Amino acid sequence: MTSTPPPYVPGHQLLAGRTAVVTAAAGAGIGGATARRLLEEGASVVISDAHARRLKESEAELAAEFGADRVAALACDVTDETQVAAVFDRAEERHGRLDIVVNNAGLGGTCDLVDMTDAQWDKVLDVTLNGTMRCTRAALRRMKARGEGGVVVNNASVVGWRAQQGQAHYAAAKAGVMALTRCAALEAAEFGVRVNAVSPSLAMHPHLVKVTTPQLLDELTSREAFGRYAEPWEIANVIVFLASGYSSYLTGEVLSVSSQHA
Repeated sequence: MTSTPPPYVPGHQLLAGRTAVVTAAAGAGIGGATARRLLEEGASVVISDAHARRLKESEAELAAEFGADRVAALACDVTDETQVAAVFDRAEERHGRLDIVVNNAGLGGTCDLVDMTDAQWDKVLDVTLNGTMRCTRAALRRMKARGEGGVVVNNASVVGWRAQQGQAHYAAAKAGVMALTRCAALEAAEFGVRVNAVSPSLAMHPHLVKVTTPQLLDELTSREAFGRYAEPWEIANVIVFLASGYSSYLTGEVLSVSSQHA
């Protein structure tokens, strides 16, 4: 079975007046789609990315469409605690509050464990798991101090549940993101903050095409019940749901955004 994506869902101002931070938000992937969806739902957004040029281009595009007063950007390498803190400081300085954090930064790659070096393992874990921890920690510290609640949404992956050859480092990191989400949620509930995660199976974007063979993409797509990959905005829709009041009783959950069983 092969199907086409459904019509794009218009915004409904679910997040009017909120301020959000989105990491790895430059370009056409899940982060960029999420930043756009948050803006369409009425939020002001601070985007970050390790790629300064692409980040500047994304900022200009979003500011032209949604207004420069609602969009700000700051380059950030999530392996650097000082840069992480600067992004969250920018959000509070610019908008006076921090309501939503979407931790999208991650790093993958394909390598069998017998060929993998410590450096390869460490790099993927430091960006994908440790980076999510640093950003979650920074968000919770600020949200706890402000005392007005908030939401953190982490980007995990179905490989955190399901084995895939050549993905030991990435799968371990994403499984760690799931565990981090559940533990952080228990702590954050005490001060009214929710922490959840999405777990996409296959969302197509330009970066994925560059690091994955056409044969593997075809194989992964064939496993999907709809016979197609997800559009990044379809993942972003679920992130918006988790960031909104419609998910007020959800915390510590990992939602599989997939047309297949994880």
